[in-house]
Amino acid sequence: MSVTSVDKDLDHLTLTLVADFGAPVEQVWQLWADPRQLERWWGPPSYPATVEEHDLTPGGEVRYFMTGPEGEKYRGWWRVTTVTPPELLQFTDGFADEDGKPADSMPTMSVRVRLTAHEGGTRMEMRSAFDSREQMDQLMTMGMEEGLQQAVAQIDALLPA
Repeated sequence: MSVTSVDKDLDHLTLTLVADFGAPVEQVWQLWADPRQLERWWGPPSYPATVEEHDLTPGGEVRYFMTGPEGEKYRGWWRVTTVTPPELLQFTDGFADEDGKPADSMPTMSVRVRLTAHEGGTRMEMRSAFDSREQMDQLMTMGMEEGLQQAVAQIDALLPA
């Protein structure tokens, strides 16, 4: 399995996932940069993603929805803040209403994805930072930690052997 660690830091309000892949940084970057590739792993296996908008430039947005087992749709968005291909991507991640507009009643988080060469492959560190302990607890209760691990675990199958 590609996920090597998950660290939930309640003092600093962060969740950090580390995963190692046997492919070069540039190939792992494409899983973020190509919306069709992103769809193949963003979201747990039983909640596949469909990317509707994908602009990985500072100020750009990514809009998507995940389809649940019963056909229900869960919408989300990213507001991109930093892009340094193929090593760094930072964005604000949030939930959206049925029209795809940010849902103000739901928490957002700041996400930093860093890709580095590691032992002949790539190490991906994905750090999510929350505004409050309440927001972090809410997202953990919703299954964020497990869902993220399940999503990232799908990446190995998308990379060349």
